[in-house]
Amino acid sequence: MCTEWNRVTRPNRRRSTRSATPPGDRRARTVTGPDRTVPLVVDLPHRARIVIIGGGVGGTSVAAHLVERGERDILLLDRGELTSGSTFHSAGLVGQLRSDPALTRMNVHSVELYRRLEATEHAPGWVESGSLRLASSPARLEEIRRQAGWAARSGLPLELISAEEAKALFPFMSTEGVLGAAYTPTDGQVDPARLCQAMAALARAGGATIAQHTRVLGVDVQERGGHRTVTGVRTDRGDVECEVVVDCGGMFAAEIARMVDVRVPVVPMSHQYAVTAALPWDDVPGGRRTLPSLRDPDLLVYYRQEIEGLVMGGYERQSAAFTATATGYDAVPADFNGRLLSPDLDRFDEIMTNAQVRVPALADTGLASMINGPEAFTPDNEFCLGETEVAGFFVAAGFCAHGIAGAGGIGQVMAAWILDGDPGLDLWHMDVRRFGRHYRSPGYTLARTTENYESYYDISYPAQERTAGRPLRLSPAHAWHAAHGAVFGEKAGWERVNHYSVAGSEELRPHGWAGHHWSPCVEPEHLAVRASAGIFDESSFSKIEISGPDAAAFCRQVFAGRVDRAPGTVTYTQALNERAGIELDVTVTRLATEEFLLVTGTALSGHDLGWLRRQARLLGSSVRIAEVTGGWACFALWGPRSRDLLAPLTPTSLAGADFGYLTMRETTVGDVPVRALRVGFAGELGWELYCSAEYGMALWRELAATGAQPCGYRALESLRLEKGYRVWGSDIGPETTPDEAGLSFAVRRPGGDDGAGGDFVGAKALLAARDRGIERTLQCLVLDEPRAVALGGEPVRLERDGAFVGQVTSGGYGYSVQRSIAYAYLPAGVAEGEQAGVQVDGRWIGAVVARTPLYDPSGAAVRA
Repeated sequence: MCTEWNRVTRPNRRRSTRSATPPGDRRARTVTGPDRTVPLVVDLPHRARIVIIGGGVGGTSVAAHLVERGERDILLLDRGELTSGSTFHSAGLVGQLRSDPALTRMNVHSVELYRRLEATEHAPGWVESGSLRLASSPARLEEIRRQAGWAARSGLPLELISAEEAKALFPFMSTEGVLGAAYTPTDGQVDPARLCQAMAALARAGGATIAQHTRVLGVDVQERGGHRTVTGVRTDRGDVECEVVVDCGGMFAAEIARMVDVRVPVVPMSHQYAVTAALPWDDVPGGRRTLPSLRDPDLLVYYRQEIEGLVMGGYERQSAAFTATATGYDAVPADFNGRLLSPDLDRFDEIMTNAQVRVPALADTGLASMINGPEAFTPDNEFCLGETEVAGFFVAAGFCAHGIAGAGGIGQVMAAWILDGDPGLDLWHMDVRRFGRHYRSPGYTLARTTENYESYYDISYPAQERTAGRPLRLSPAHAWHAAHGAVFGEKAGWERVNHYSVAGSEELRPHGWAGHHWSPCVEPEHLAVRASAGIFDESSFSKIEISGPDAAAFCRQVFAGRVDRAPGTVTYTQALNERAGIELDVTVTRLATEEFLLVTGTALSGHDLGWLRRQARLLGSSVRIAEVTGGWACFALWGPRSRDLLAPLTPTSLAGADFGYLTMRETTVGDVPVRALRVGFAGELGWELYCSAEYGMALWRELAATGAQPCGYRALESLRLEKGYRVWGSDIGPETTPDEAGLSFAVRRPGGDDGAGGDFVGAKALLAARDRGIERTLQCLVLDEPRAVALGGEPVRLERDGAFVGQVTSGGYGYSVQRSIAYAYLPAGVAEGEQAGVQVDGRWIGAVVARTPLYDPSGAAVRA
């Protein structure tokens, strides 16, 4: 342990940190308003439409926003007192900018709310101090330049400044090693406890009931029409019937969800920060002032002002979970309300040492207190929001130490989710259903969460792979891939081939950010598919079967395309939400009269299953919707020679007249029974071959023996970019319509007499959008510099007026067309050939709006 740490902390060790009061803590036995005192214990109603469990900033924000939407029949329950979970010991920093536009919008809403509340009788202690993010390495400087682009697209006033300018704002910092900084003047800090009480007051004023010291003992669920549905909660003060339960339990969220056999993979992690004694303000020109919050992620530390001292904390490399273990779920003590953990000085030493590097005055400043409190983290550092597989059981938890910044936005989207069935934003990356069944493992969850916590401030480069919990889900051909030089990536727990070790040209490496995890091995795989043929292992793609007496009618209602074709046909289509946004992007194969197979993205099974099952419940359809991913291997053979290579292995004629595009045949390949689908994602002639998993290795060996080039997902990505195929979650999603995305061909005419059998979910909204007129469309941009590669999120402007018009949805390098390609939504009417600009790594690169698709625009190759 460093000498400085011993010297500054020893005088404070006599003070009990377990009972230390976090900065700004305003907890009390009653809540006092301007004309009344609110009791802690109230009579419970026998029924409430919505019951919220948890009285921290999450639960009170959800209640306040429900009230704002006009909902009155709300009961909020807390096992202790409001703020007595993680809220009371939160550090209270509020930063708005994130790489994700949806989370940025949520955080911006939070700031707007806190700013408004500060002018009312329920002031939460909002201080618009601004924030500084330092770059203490060349890589971090590159990162904040990219962040400036994110801010520009979001309308946030972020400014890139020098180290000296940063010091002028935060005079206690040392500029040694600082290469630059990002300054956001509208960021700030808030008193978490006062914020919670303010939102609780708004909820009460709107008619919500808040019952403290009320422990939930169980959540009642009934089976209704094949679906589990919430019917009530049981507490130590009586039972309450309800239609909706919202789990805002913070560190207790997983325990609450287990009451209905739902897994919420959050792990309470021990998070520490210190509150310093007064800083030497007499040495600062101009004296005491409001300091911006300060983050130096290269040193793993953050700071904010606390009266005349600082709150100082960080994310150490040697973390500690509170109670979770590799073999057991979190077991937070039942009486852990308003309590803290004992400080772990050895573990905090790394943070304290680093903190003194950036703020040298801390070496001579004592500590007023040290806070060690559990914070609920998720395996991917994103919130857990939304409805679960149990109808009416919602979750708003896993705030990962940035819940104060997101609380206002969380309440807003959750209110919309509960009342409208739709959060209004693309929030799949925050949706609680994104976690697969393997997250029921406490060991896997803990390993991924620990890795996430310890890399919290690391630079996350595109295509960077995580290592914890691997390998887990394996293709039947995994051993073959490993023996033949495969380099694996991971998605949704699956080990997938990124590329093989095939020599390529280093001259094609992109500049800057995109070049970090780029491999020259991708080019030869890509070109082999275009020139001859390649084979891909797609076993990880999610597969969902829909069957039952209502299967055909159900599919006709939920899918926008013509899926009511004869058995053996394949339809590429979408399912729309009530805003006409794209909820599912799938291929639907009709296997039999009342049996359909859906194929969707590797990480989307939870989303698509959840959406389909909800629609079945709302429509009252008698269908079985089951994931069958693990039971089927899937290998693709694509390329102009694919027919010649596959024909000798199967008795089925592969001639175009006999086996047309978008059709399916049951046949054999070698000795393996398969379902052969003539579809493609590479823009070439070819087939996807599905077989029962036990045949997987045999089928792959048959295909590998043809001489086709084994390929990975990196090559598939560059192939699909050249062809303009869309990807859900980047190019398309719940906030984009098929017309905007250029997918009108995959949607039947709403209300038409085309034999489709009536309208579909979202049809009315689609018609209304068409009546209003399409305001934007997804366009292809070709950048002037081939080595300047955009990957997603980069700002886009039109050169005619220099105005920002959007952001890159996805991008990369096309090895066949030898161009840097990017896609973005541009104003309707922007024509081919118009000049644009894309900000790549902080530098504007010229671009031109190009014809789509760049490769084989007629579609002749795939239909050959």
